Amino acid sequence: MFYREAGQFKKTYAADMAVFPILQDRIGLGIILFIAAVVIPLTGSTFFISSVMIPFLVFSLAAMGLNIVTGYTGLISLGSAAFMGVGAFACFKLTTSFPNVNILVWILASGFFSAVIGALFAIPSLRIKGFYLAVATLAAQFFLEWCFVRIPWLYNYSASGAIQVPQRTLFGHIITGANATPTTRYLVLLAIVVFMTWIASNILHGRVGRTFMAVRDMDIAAELMGIRLLPAKLTAFALSSFYCGVAGAVMVTLWYTGGEASDLFNIRQSFYILFMVIIGGLGSLLGCFLGSALLNIVPLVLKYGLPSIGIAIASETAEHINHLLVGALIIFILIVEPHGMARLWQITKQKLRTWPFPY
Repeated sequence: MFYREAGQFKKTYAADMAVFPILQDRIGLGIILFIAAVVIPLTGSTFFISSVMIPFLVFSLAAMGLNIVTGYTGLISLGSAAFMGVGAFACFKLTTSFPNVNILVWILASGFFSAVIGALFAIPSLRIKGFYLAVATLAAQFFLEWCFVRIPWLYNYSASGAIQVPQRTLFGHIITGANATPTTRYLVLLAIVVFMTWIASNILHGRVGRTFMAVRDMDIAAELMGIRLLPAKLTAFALSSFYCGVAGAVMVTLWYTGGEASDLFNIRQSFYILFMVIIGGLGSLLGCFLGSALLNIVPLVLKYGLPSIGIAIASETAEHINHLLVGALIIFILIVEPHGMARLWQITKQKLRTWPFPY
């Protein structure tokens, strides 16, 4: 009833190609941002912000990076966690080596280090595709994971192999280290994620994004149309690795409290991010947030939600149930709607636009 575009005329090409052409979509986005930036910091508990919202935003950014290369370009990558690790270690080294530089500069600069590494490992993508490309990115995952453990210079020769960004401030507020409040870290992370989502949306809705999708749909036809495959694929991998690197940087600065990084950026984490993209929706920025929200909420519901209503469950059992649910959900999504939860949301909106006569 209220979701209509009648009377909303497009007078320019820019208005017709807008990401949110309908007024109700723009209002809904504004409400979501208001809740995220105002309501949650004022009413959310420390546990909710640090254990739910911060991991949700970090993995949404990582899923966005993987979705660029897999969902929009059609290139399989199993090394997203390794590229996150490159960004995390780069941010750690830059912050400890140049303590007087603003931490936000190093968070974004870390993404460029990850982009260079991602582009190097993407060079074989012109000659191989499908399963063989997945194996190549898997090799990158194992090689970089080995570097994180075997090169002491990366973690400043610490005996424990742990990395932790020292305390840094932004506009007089502590945002990293043990003294930073969860609310402050959440607000900084939210600003970074919103900014990078806006950048990704503009890139993917422009010429570069159309190039990615042409390569995804049929790379031979794209080449016949004049698209140079190697620069296009290298750009996709570099952009994807940049986003994963920034996700790793914010993980080690705004969420992670110290420990061995090899436990974080392993192959299991890469598959975890891939599952987010599959469940949320390939080729959709909204799907990155939906998949991250679902896979972060389910474990917490099993671990804390069920005991709170009187259903006692051991932590090991909760973990096993979580694996079963994620596997079943992936199979269900691939059978029912291969484009994921984002596509289901698009279908729902389309039915609302034609209500009371949905087709």
